[in-house]
Amino acid sequence: MAQVELRNVNKAFGKTEVIRSVDLEISKGEFVVFVGPSGCGKSTLLRLIAGLESLTSGEIVIADRAVMDLPPSKRGIAMVFQSYALYPHMSVFHNMAFSLELQGVSKLEIKDRVEAAAKILQMEHLLDRRPAALSGGQRQRVAIGRAIVRNPDVFLFDEPLSNLDAALRHDTRVEIAKLHSQLDATTIYVTHDQVEAMTLADKIVVLKEGEVMQVGAPMDLFNKPANEFVASFLGSPQMNFFDGKVTELDDGGTKAGFSGDGLDASGVRLVSRGKVIGDTARLGIRPQHLELNANGKLVGRVTLVERLGTETIVELMSANETLFRFASGEATDLAVGDEVRFSFDSVRAHLF
Repeated sequence: MAQVELRNVNKAFGKTEVIRSVDLEISKGEFVVFVGPSGCGKSTLLRLIAGLESLTSGEIVIADRAVMDLPPSKRGIAMVFQSYALYPHMSVFHNMAFSLELQGVSKLEIKDRVEAAAKILQMEHLLDRRPAALSGGQRQRVAIGRAIVRNPDVFLFDEPLSNLDAALRHDTRVEIAKLHSQLDATTIYVTHDQVEAMTLADKIVVLKEGEVMQVGAPMDLFNKPANEFVASFLGSPQMNFFDGKVTELDDGGTKAGFSGDGLDASGVRLVSRGKVIGDTARLGIRPQHLELNANGKLVGRVTLVERLGTETIVELMSANETLFRFASGEATDLAVGDEVRFSFDSVRAHLF
């Protein structure tokens, strides 16, 4: 049964449409991530669910209740923002307890809820401190604790890690994943970071210009992108693309050959839905799926080598001046100016 349903949801600011015809079901206990570039509408969609923005048209249902006419406090949601929004004059305990005090919850129950949330977040020793005495990661945990004590039907996270440094982002991401597992709570999480999306989500919703491009499990989207945008957005370094022409077709037009930019490939799966229309195409192959091969048909001249320790990323230019990348977990002695040949398995390539 769906915990959250969006039915033909639309939002416009004046004449500018920012959310277009979004239909989505989120199951109870599911961790769903809205991901996309800046300005794609992901935070607006979250704010519509929260009740911080009003719909232009459509329906939003949470726990079997239509909530379009309900204020945020009545929707059964708790939201964690990018900014911690803590009260500087209050202790951690009172920051977490404040919303419960406003609801008239008894002092004994407030104490129990706050202490239980603090234990989950391993911050019992911080309850008497004020925000100024906390690190950025600790402040974010207080903001998360403030949401936990409300026992919501749905947790909403709006880019909660954006203000943290790289190491702390990783640690807090792990904490959020463990927290979701402990609470088994329905969670909707907004980020522009595809690494966060891939590592946290049960289901990813990829947005572009207010429209849903694809919905699915992380590895399904990674391995079977519905279109070139999804293919390029998920994966680091992003997928390489080469322009060319469709050659032979088989399997009813769902597989094809490709020729272009010095490449010849047969049996490439078509991931654009339906059959081939026209004879031009773009072949996509991930940098990790290229293989060094002295007899390979893809030739490139090395323009940059990035040695990252666990991975080496090589940037190259093809004969047709197409920039592409090769990524390997092994050390390589390639240097700028080298001419290199690659092969690849056509099963791991995509035609768009």
